[in-house]
Amino acid sequence: MLKRYFKFFDEVGTDEAGRGCLAGPVTAAAIKLPRGFKNEILNDSKQLSENKRNLLRPLLEASAIEYGVAHVYPTEIDEINILNASILAMHKSIAQFKSGTRFIVVDGNKFKPFKEVPHECIIKGDAKYLNIAAASVLAKTYRDAYMEKIHLEYPMYNWKKNKGYPTKEHREAIKEFGITKYHRKSFRMLPEQLELKILL
Repeated sequence: MLKRYFKFFDEVGTDEAGRGCLAGPVTAAAIKLPRGFKNEILNDSKQLSENKRNLLRPLLEASAIEYGVAHVYPTEIDEINILNASILAMHKSIAQFKSGTRFIVVDGNKFKPFKEVPHECIIKGDAKYLNIAAASVLAKTYRDAYMEKIHLEYPMYNWKKNKGYPTKEHREAIKEFGITKYHRKSFRMLPEQLELKILL
């Protein structure tokens, strides 16, 4: 059973999705849940089926005091590295809040202070606290929707299924077709990577 909150009932939970992908953005979400919020299904997004995540998204959006979602795209990921891009996406999602933020709980063990707001990093926090779990669901569903959209442009990579992760199918498509404007060029696309042509 997930705990309602770490320190304050109205603290912001934040998490990201897509950090280990070869293509597409890293996406972060931040959410502030109301006092007394309960949901028996909500959990770390990786523990939920796609159907359950998609059912939860509108419920979380309707229930939240506030939430924000932000993408950081491959060009910027390549420039600042994936860790900094993940933290930047979290900052961008928190910056969308209008009601202010007095405490932030972050999934994982790395974060940079957002303005002067105190924060706490919690390893596997998305499996411990409702607000981080909710952020993980929003980040995952928004990123998946983006990958399904760009799949229509480059269907040969089957992003609607693999969502840009380094599956065997995705790597085989990179071998055959090269990389696209949506791929992260600072990432190792293939084992023993050779120079790849870029499709623009």
